[in-house]
Amino acid sequence: MNFKLASTLAGAALLVSAGLAMAQTAGSLPSGASSIKETFDDWTVTCLSGEGGKRCAVSQQQQDQQTRQMVLLAEFAPAADGAVNGTLVLPFGLNLDGGVKLTVDDQEKGTDARFQTCMPVGCVVPLTLSKDTVAAIRKGNVLKLGVQAVAGNPLNLQVSLKGFSAALDRSAALLK
Repeated sequence: MNFKLASTLAGAALLVSAGLAMAQTAGSLPSGASSIKETFDDWTVTCLSGEGGKRCAVSQQQQDQQTRQMVLLAEFAPAADGAVNGTLVLPFGLNLDGGVKLTVDDQEKGTDARFQTCMPVGCVVPLTLSKDTVAAIRKGNVLKLGVQAVAGNPLNLQVSLKGFSAALDRSAALLK
């Protein structure tokens, strides 16, 4: 198994086992499948079916090209009323007290989020995004994550939104 696949599976297993952002409903997946994994441009839809019902989320993982270490993992799942629950896993070396500022494209207004904890794979930021924020993300090209390094310098991480809307729609459809 190659390193990228192994780290992807490890990250996915971590979030699935923790239940951080996966939406859950009763029922089964199409054709009685126990799992589904589909790609929509830069986003992946993952659904699992088991005793507790169906669990689905959309995710994007970014790795450092040289070290192959995960730099960022974003995972989102549809919630009630068009809102979205999500989880970000960001690298170590960030000022945790500074939190994360999420903005879409070059908008000045954004959403502030706080770090919850750090684990061996990185530092976790739980998110609940309103219907309005999700609408802005659906229309955007890039989700910018403004953070600050421990040394004090600002860092801007970027998450491509190419395929996000289609992936989120597919995840919601699989949960029905």
